[in-house]
Formats: sequence, structure tokens, C-alpha cells
Amino acid sequence: MMLHPDPRSRRQFLQSILQGSLAGALTPSLAGLLAEETTEATRQIPPVPGVFSVELRKRGKEDSAPAQMETAEWKASETAIIICDMWADHPCKLAAHRVGRMAPRMNDVISKARDRGVAIIHAPSGGIQLYEDTPYRKRIKEAKPAQPPVKIQGWCYLNPEKEGPLPVDDTVKRTDGPIRGCDDPFPTYQPNHDRHEHPAIKIIGYDVISANGQEIYNFLEQEQRKNIVLMGVHTNMCVLGRPFGIRQMRYLNKNVVLCRDLTDALYDPRDKPYVSHTRGTEMIIEHIERYWCPSILGKDLTQVIPGSDNPAS
Repeated sequence: MMLHPDPRSRRQFLQSILQGSLAGALTPSLAGLLAEETTEATRQIPPVPGVFSVELRKRGKEDSAPAQMETAEWKASETAIIICDMWADHPCKLAAHRVGRMAPRMNDVISKARDRGVAIIHAPSGGIQLYEDTPYRKRIKEAKPAQPPVKIQGWCYLNPEKEGPLPVDDTVKRTDGPIRGCDDPFPTYQPNHDRHEHPAIKIIGYDVISANGQEIYNFLEQEQRKNIVLMGVHTNMCVLGRPFGIRQMRYLNKNVVLCRDLTDALYDPRDKPYVSHTRGTEMIIEHIERYWCPSILGKDLTQVIPGSDNPAS
């Protein structure tokens, strides 16, 4: 009976060659193999085969430019989902209601994506300390440090050099406290709302939890994830501006997209341009497609191209 070598022993053998007297005589192919083995050894999530066919929707920068569709193929092993601020509660009750309506659908998508090998990052900002003693925090804090190509900002504000003004007015406050854009009839600020992630979204397996831009970048680099999907709330605020949001991911040269059917804006129809909440969210999605990145639908992450997940021959 033939015994299959332990991959760890193979890595140790290659490393011993590199560290020994033959290091200077390594052929380019052997050196490349060693580098690949060493890099793979740092990954925690198994890099399984499987390729998604994703339908990217994007727009030209002219307001009248129609949406354009383009198909791309992404390896599941190079893809990560970041879930932004899907809190169990929110000071704006209508916003909390919409999150509750969205959360089960989001959980279905991330569950199927996870099963295909996608990395899942939960980012309930302001609530990370609630998870400090979990393996999901430990895992991301132990990710191999990586040097970003640009500074990771604490917040990425609207960048007039790269984008036009937002299409909706989200600056109006109708209550004490920082909340803006709330469409409750009579908003009431609640500073101590529950910032756990919504319970309908399950945290399990190789998932990690962080809202720290450097921690998330370390994890993405360690796990070799270049295709980044942002989903969650709120599209015009945190999804764009957080240190792990769309603007920052673009600055970091990641292939970022917005999941347009799993997001929601914080917009009040009593403010300009005086459209419905749904249309206001759509206008912000169009803004992102025009200036920052394409959007996809969640279903694109639930199944791979038939046969692409078979073992290599």
C-alpha cells in the first residue's frame, strides 16, 4: 500500500533545503515551489476549487449613462464577504426593521458561499468588544501582519477627486445625538442600542470578527482574498466610509463589489431629492456603480460553475 506524504512534512523538507547548504543552488522552479508552499502554509481556510460566475453591473460617470453588465469568473478561494454593521438593533427603528427583514436572506447567501470556500468577515462596528473572548476574534488577531500599499484610514470621507456628491441628502438630524437620515416619524436617539450582529446571521466555522481596517487587511492577505464583497448597512454611510468599506478597499487595490440586494441606505424621504426610501437606496447604489465599483446579486455567490469544484486531475 502506497502512503501519501504528509503536506506538513513536505513543507518542512523544502524549508530545510532553503535553510541548508544547498540554498544558494536552488533552481528557480524549486524556489518558486517553496515560496508557494510557505505562503499556502499561512492560510487557515482550505483553498478549495470552485469558480463563481458573477454578473457585474457598472455605469459610466455621466448621469444619463445606462447600466452595463459584464460577466467575470472568481475563484471561491480568492473571495471574501464583509458584513457591515448588521446590528441586532438601531436607533432608527425603521432601519432596524429593514435589517431584520434582510438578515435571514443574508444568512442564506453567506452560508452557501461559506460552504463553497468563501471567507466571511463579520464587522458589527462598535460591538466588537462583545465578541472579544471568541475564537473568531482570536483568529483574525493572529493573522500574519501585512503592510498595506496606502494608509488605512479611520474613516474614508466623500472624495471629490474621485466622485460626485451623494444623490440624497443624509445630513438632516431630527433628534438629539448623531443619527442622520432616519425616516422614523419621530426619531428618538438611543445611545446604548444592541450592537451584537443580528441573531439571524450565524457566525461559525472559519469566520472572523473585526471592524479594524488593519486586522481585516492582514486576514485578507493571509488568506489570499482579492475579490471582496461588501454587504450590510448603511450604503451611503458605513458601507462606503468604514476602514474596511468600499472606498478603503479601492484604495487598497482590492477587487471590491457591492452586493446590491443585501444593503440598505439611511435616507429620509422628507429630505432631498424627496423620493421613496427604496428609490433613495437605489440612487446610492447607482452612485457607487458610477464612481467606485460594480455591484452584484447575492445569488452569484451561492453556486459555482458546474465541474469547477472537482479535484484537479
